[in-house]
Amino acid sequence: MEQLLLKGTVRAFDSGSWTATVQMDGSLFVYLSGIPVSRGLSAGEVVAGATAAVAVFDASNPTDALVVGVW
Repeated sequence: MEQLLLKGTVRAFDSGSWTATVQMDGSLFVYLSGIPVSRGLSAGEVVAGATAAVAVFDASNPTDALVVGVW
């Protein structure tokens, strides 16, 4: 199983479910939605337009991922 660390841009954050929608770098149309966000990040950091590091644990299932950092 291949694991990846990808870069993207946060497009939306849902503080109720603690998930994000992230547009992956290099793609105009690929958005991953419902991606869990690390509880180590504060809601104030996970804002639309922020750059995100997304750990993908199963490359064949891009929804098996976690936003692990933002800047």
